[in-house]
Amino acid sequence: MTSLLHIDASARKERSISRGLSDAFKKHWLSAKPEDKFIYRDVGSAPPDFIVESWIEAAFAPEDNRTDEQISLLELSDLLIEELSEASVIVISTPMYNYGMPASMKAWIDQVVRVNKTFTFDLNRGDSPLEPTMSGKSLVLFTSCGEFGFGDGETREYMNHLGPHLRTVSKYLGVDEIHEVSVEYQEFGDIRHKQSIENAYKAIPKIIKQVTTKLDSHA
Repeated sequence: MTSLLHIDASARKERSISRGLSDAFKKHWLSAKPEDKFIYRDVGSAPPDFIVESWIEAAFAPEDNRTDEQISLLELSDLLIEELSEASVIVISTPMYNYGMPASMKAWIDQVVRVNKTFTFDLNRGDSPLEPTMSGKSLVLFTSCGEFGFGDGETREYMNHLGPHLRTVSKYLGVDEIHEVSVEYQEFGDIRHKQSIENAYKAIPKIIKQVTTKLDSHA
């Protein structure tokens, strides 16, 4: 049985394009592999707490020396990291807000990318002291945006702080394979937007095949 961590970050519900894509992915996956497990986090509707100074102090405190208050502060982080650790596949659906990720998505990242949990820090490694503690995961990323041209070499590539940010931080989520599907032109609402949605849904079965082939090869 494979465990998948499914995260939705849109503040919208029924009208969300990114949620629609991740829901379709889940339905396709379970139709082929009904025995698999989806762990669900709706950070768009229930955002994790933002980290604060006391949280940082707790995270950096030696585990054996933490106070009861510090242990309590890290309870949510511990739970989210457990969910991440269990999953072989991470499915994230997120819109682009102001050219980056929603605050709720960033809050989840800040809760799980944590020293001595998802990465270690050692100055003996020289100028690259950070190392992830997990590996081998696949990330399936569904994004939606109002404009267009955010891909490599395109008009607004330099304005895209969503996909590149998630790709960068994914190393510390244990990810070594990424599949990204983006819907564009939402604010235009024209034929280009319609075609972008159709292409995104058509890509889902192919991505599932690629991810499951990887999983089978490591079984």
